[in-house]
Formats: sequence, structure tokens, C-alpha cells
Amino acid sequence: MAHTRSESSALSRTATDAATRLSDLRAWMANQGLEAAYITRPVSIAYLTGFQADPHERLMALAVRADRATLIVPALERDHAAGRSKEADVVGWRDGEDPYVLVLEALDQCARLGVEKEHLTVQAAEALRARVAANELVDVAPEVRRLRRTKGPEELEKLDRACVITDATTDEVMQNLRAGQTELAVAVAVGAAIAEYGATHSFETLVQSGTNSALPHHRPSSRMLKAGDLVLLDFGAAFEGYRADTTRMAVVGEPNARQLEIHDLVLRAHDAAINAVRAGVTTGDVDAAARKVIVAAGLGDRFFHRVGHGLGLEAHEDPSLDPGSNTVLEAGMVFTIEPGVYIPQWGGVRIEDDVVVEEAGCRVLTNASRNLRMVGRG
Repeated sequence: MAHTRSESSALSRTATDAATRLSDLRAWMANQGLEAAYITRPVSIAYLTGFQADPHERLMALAVRADRATLIVPALERDHAAGRSKEADVVGWRDGEDPYVLVLEALDQCARLGVEKEHLTVQAAEALRARVAANELVDVAPEVRRLRRTKGPEELEKLDRACVITDATTDEVMQNLRAGQTELAVAVAVGAAIAEYGATHSFETLVQSGTNSALPHHRPSSRMLKAGDLVLLDFGAAFEGYRADTTRMAVVGEPNARQLEIHDLVLRAHDAAINAVRAGVTTGDVDAAARKVIVAAGLGDRFFHRVGHGLGLEAHEDPSLDPGSNTVLEAGMVFTIEPGVYIPQWGGVRIEDDVVVEEAGCRVLTNASRNLRMVGRG
């Protein structure tokens, strides 16, 4: 199939990125004395090759040696993989065949083998030991996560686009919020808007109204929005695999004094955290900046999660901005800032933005209004 000039340019950039990433991984392998690495997490394979797929229960793996890389995929993915992955030889196996025949061909006999221990099953580990004589499995997952932590220019372009679509969706959905809608109906509207803008969901959309907003991970229900409700929307668009994540707040009708007070508190904590972000500070420093504001207001016990998490090919990845964490921020890291206050039987407020670290501060990628929006009564 012929590619347009823009598609060919994108594929060329992807191939260049993949070559660099594989080179970085091979340098680490050489330092560790590893003969080969066996990568099985689909997101890791996507990062290292440019090929994204969910193999479901079928085996998919990237075998990396010093002189070659082999991408082993189910046969139904072979043509797609060959079109995307220019730095690895692509081989496919059919249902009913033994994929470990291809694994052995790709790895040869290998005593010390790098694997992603967090993803490798016991069954797969036993198969590797039996087929390729791997008697020592070394965890390569932390190094792959480290490589993914800082984003290059092409990754940032995709994240920018995902955030622009997320902002546009925020505005569109907020304009149509009204009493009588169910949380589920609002979640469907979010998904429809994201699709109209040419993107997909980053994750399952959260819509929480009234007292449900005090439950940070409450999934949309058949509860109808009504006058006086706080409404929390937490969602994101994904563009070419790169994921945005934002949370914005609304109230059905006029907000009361307590709603305005808590929203203002969370917004001040959010701003304090963003102002703390710059290369050289720690993730714990950023969390502390937000937490200090909420603790000073006497609601520290109502802010019970970290202030943020990394974004990229996954909606949750490194770095994690936990209280007391000591990861040093580097330019190019992308993560959320999302303080929240949750009061049982009253409701909750969370305000979330995506930022990219720069040497002297950060750039905010999501820019829809952070005001407590007043939406229709019906």
C-alpha cells in the first residue's frame, strides 16, 4: 500500500526513534553482560519498535540480541507489524503452531536472558528455561521504564495533540451538561466527542455526580444529575497511542459557598504543585507543594492519593509523584498534577492537568478552563 508523504515521514521518524531506543537498550544489555532480552509487554514492544497491538492470549515478543532484533507475532498481525517495525525482522506463527520454535530461532541458546519479570508468567519462564536453556532471568523492565520516562520531540507532539483534543472535548461536553442526564450518558457523550475529533479513549471515562464525587474511582452509573450536584469529569484522549488525562469540575446550577471554598482550595494546591515543577526537584517535592496547601486548610486527611503520575503510551507510567518520593525530575518528563479533596456524603473536587518538565519550570499541556463551571438545570 502506498503511503502519503506525511505518513511516510511519520514512519521514518518512528523507525529512527526505534533504532535509537534499541541502541540504548543494547548498551544497557552489554553493561549487564546479557546475551539477549525477551520483551513481552505490548507497550514495551510498541515503544521499542513502533508496532502497537494487543495479542490477547497469543504469544507476542521482541527478541533483542546485539546484532539483530526479531519481532514474533501472531500471524494475523504479521502484515501490520511488518509495515510498522523497520528495525526488527518480523516473523509470524499460526494458531495451532508452537510459537516457541520461533522464540528459539530468535534467541538461540542463551544462559542469561533479560525479561520483564512483572509481565512474564511462570509458564512462559519455564518454557524459556526448557527451550533456550536460560538458567538466569534478569529483570529488564526497570530499564525499559527508565528509557520511556523522558519523551522525545515526536512523543511530545503526539501528547500535545491528545491534550488539544481533550480540551476541546471538555468544552463540548461541559456546554451540554444538564440535570436529568445520567452519569453513563455523559460518559458516552465524552467518548463520542473524542471520536469525532479523531482520537480514542485513554482509559474508561469517570463521571461522578453529587456524593459519588467523593469516591475517586467511582465508575459511571445510572444516577441522574440534579440541581446542586458537583460533577467530576475525569477522562482523556489518546492520539497515536499517547494518552492525555484531565479532570474538571462543574456544578448543576449555582454553586454554594462550600463548593466554591473547596474548589478554590484544590485549585490553589494544584497551582502550587505546578509552580514547584522544574528539572532538578524531586517528585516528592511536587507532591509536598500541593499537600501543604490542603493540610494548612485542615483537610489533609481528605487528600489521600499521590499528586500525579506519568503519562505516555500508558495512562499511568513512571514517574510516580508519591509523598516522599525521590525521583529527580528531568526535562522531557510528562505527568499529571491532580490534587483532590473528598468529603464523604458531601462530594469531592479534583483538578487535573498534564505537564511536561522543562529546565526552569514546566509547560502545561491541558488548558481548558479550570473554573467551577455552572451547567444547565435542565
